[in-house]
Amino acid sequence: MGSVDAGAAMEKIRAAGLLRTRGLIGGKWVDAYDGKTIEVQNPATGEVLANVACMGNRETADAITSANTTFYTWSKLTASERSKALRKWHDLLMSHKEELALLMTLEQGKPMKEALGEVNYGASFIEFFAEEAKRVYGDIIPPTLADRRLLVLKQPIGVVGAITPWNFPLAMITRKVGPALACGCTVVVKPSEFTPLTALAAADLALQAGIPAGALNVVMGNAPEIGDELMQSTQVRKITFTGSTAVGKKLMAGSANTVKKVSLELGGNAPCIVFDDADIDVAVKGSLAAKFRNSGQTCVCANRILVQEGIYEKFASAFVKAVQSLQVGNGLEESTSQGPLINEAAVQKVEKFVGDATSKGANIMLGGKRHSLGMSFYEPTVVGNVSNDMLLFSEEVFGPVAPLIPFKTEEEAIHLANDTNAGLAAYMFTKNIARSWRVSEALEYGLVGVNEGLISTEVAPFGGVKQSGLGREGSKYGMDDYLEIKYVCMGNLG
Repeated sequence: MGSVDAGAAMEKIRAAGLLRTRGLIGGKWVDAYDGKTIEVQNPATGEVLANVACMGNRETADAITSANTTFYTWSKLTASERSKALRKWHDLLMSHKEELALLMTLEQGKPMKEALGEVNYGASFIEFFAEEAKRVYGDIIPPTLADRRLLVLKQPIGVVGAITPWNFPLAMITRKVGPALACGCTVVVKPSEFTPLTALAAADLALQAGIPAGALNVVMGNAPEIGDELMQSTQVRKITFTGSTAVGKKLMAGSANTVKKVSLELGGNAPCIVFDDADIDVAVKGSLAAKFRNSGQTCVCANRILVQEGIYEKFASAFVKAVQSLQVGNGLEESTSQGPLINEAAVQKVEKFVGDATSKGANIMLGGKRHSLGMSFYEPTVVGNVSNDMLLFSEEVFGPVAPLIPFKTEEEAIHLANDTNAGLAAYMFTKNIARSWRVSEALEYGLVGVNEGLISTEVAPFGGVKQSGLGREGSKYGMDDYLEIKYVCMGNLG
């Protein structure tokens, strides 16, 4: 698919019937009760794409009631029936992948190639969990007394509140809603107010697929009000959240009063360790992919590239050369590989981190400033000789800045890598098999990529340790967070 004009893109989305601007409650598209709206902007141009309903606690309460009512019918369907509806949803997502990708590029900024990749990835969760719905197995335990039978059942937890971020506006929803619906749960989704249009389009396709009214609800707008309503409701039995560690802690605390199940996928501070014995080409390609996908705005982005001294200069020069070839621009242009950051606040954060590093002795090897395109574009940047007293080391930059940190020994690399409260993803490059085992086991992270920078897949568990979160998404393990285990003791059967 070649370059596309924004106007033509919007026309295509409208023609497909996928430009929705109201919330979805009980199968009906509704405005905010007070008529308020919020603007959704294209971060590449500042153009207003649409005004969407700005909802709060009253709309959320109604969405919860709708989800709770539908739970009693949706959860009683056979796994096979739920599976068929999910499979139809997957097929509709795939048949509209071009329009969904255009919508995502317009409201989020990522290049079309990445947006198409996200639609494939997002739909893959629906397909996987459509299949997994039929494999929720219980157990029979050998009894301690002859006239008893001991059964274990797995049952859906109930209504789920799903709060999702702007950086992956489709996949972060399908990764939660897929297993929830597969298990028999119903869902209230709160997408980011920056990127609600992709969520609403996906929800429209879910309705078309035959997922019943009330099983999937979407409310957006006033985040504190929506979050409070989800936390305080006794009908909501689980909160699932992807986003910042600070907000995750608030949701965890707020869910304590009603003792909800909580799964959190929070911030990362991913180390990427390049050992002396790495294949330089593989290490450069992998580090580039891990760092600059979505302009550095992913929670599994390589945040700190640790390079062993013997290879530091050679790697740095090859890496800088690779970064120089990245094309910055509007995601609708075919040549673009780096889109804008989500907004002005994101650029200011990057500037603060880079300024802090240079003031403490780091050197800018490439980039280091706003891009001449203006708006929220920032130059792909490489910063050399970063140390652990800099913000670039201790916090997540969430932008297109690659800090290079020299190290001497394997032990030092492991120590530097683990020297953080985060524990989501880590990467390493080495040709030594024994080292790849040793270091993988020593890294305090939920995901480890060895000689590979893109490791996310629907068939593998995704999630972190330490302050990067609780629970796992994707894979067969991703079903467990939406199920309760019930033990049934049947007596007097002798």
